[in-house]
Amino acid sequence: MDFQSQKLYSPKFNKKRLNQEQVRLLERSFSANKKLEPELKHHLANQLGVPPRQVAIWYQNKRARWKTQNLELDYNTLQVKLDNALSENRRLDKDVKYLQEELRKAQEMMFAMNSSQRDYYHHHQQQNHQPLNFVSCKSTGSSEEGGSSSFHEDHEMLQIDELYACLIGADKSTWS
Repeated sequence: MDFQSQKLYSPKFNKKRLNQEQVRLLERSFSANKKLEPELKHHLANQLGVPPRQVAIWYQNKRARWKTQNLELDYNTLQVKLDNALSENRRLDKDVKYLQEELRKAQEMMFAMNSSQRDYYHHHQQQNHQPLNFVSCKSTGSSEEGGSSSFHEDHEMLQIDELYACLIGADKSTWS
């Protein structure tokens, strides 16, 4: 026998393609056991009528495909989580910009209110030559809760938290 004939009849080139029933049996076995133990390999080879090496190679290839599929699923899951996180990040960025703008407006209002109160206080003090006490806003809450604040004789300016309480706790019609 020459070299070409030996190649055709060697066990390496004499392997048969598995039929659908054999593949189904191997698939069921694989779903139960991802790793092929020697006893199982010989049992499956006898049951299928194929060499144990063919069963081992099928398992090796199936495990490689299974790992690739799992990696793809993991990648897709992570991609969805990333997309959701990026979307949430964009939403939070919008919220931050909105809140920064609201803070800027509140600071402008506080500055304007403090300036007008200071001007009024100085004008009143010059005319009457006596200190002026007045309430900057009224609220349903008690003074312990920060419901109202006064401009005291020591010319104390409104605190930011007091202004905020005034802005959210009362409208302009309740200010005195």
